[in-house]
Parts: sequence; C-alpha cells; structure tokens
Amino acid sequence: MQQIKIFKGIENDLSALENEVNAWLRDSNATVAKIIGNIAPQTLSRNVKSEGLSTGEYCPSDVLLIVLYGVGVDN
Repeated sequence: MQQIKIFKGIENDLSALENEVNAWLRDSNATVAKIIGNIAPQTLSRNVKSEGLSTGEYCPSDVLLIVLYGVGVDN
C-alpha cells in the first residue's frame, strides 16, 4: 500500500529538514517511490534582512517535501 509523509521546514535551516527526512527514512525502513518538493517565497519585509539562500530583504521561504512510499506487502 502506498502512503505519503509530509515534511515542512524553512530555507535558512535546510540541514535540520534534511536530518529529519534522513532520520525518518532510516527509522521507517520505507520504500520510497518518489519525493517531490516546493519552496514558497514569503512576503517582502522591509525590516528583516534575509538569512536564507538569497541575499535580498525577504523572509526565509517555507520548504515542503512530500514523500510517496510503500509499506507492507504491496511495496
């Protein structure tokens, strides 16, 4: 049977998101069929300097990862 697992993080802390996903993959022993992702830019903030991937005046973007995986005998 196929299922999904959703992970959410922010672009200025991608290593934490990566660690979370890798730990889940290691602990769950899931058979991954596909991983898709999206990065959603945030609204311009005149008072906040970016600490994300870019050097503009934007807040760090949200990052969404969706893992499609199989479990049980139907892998």
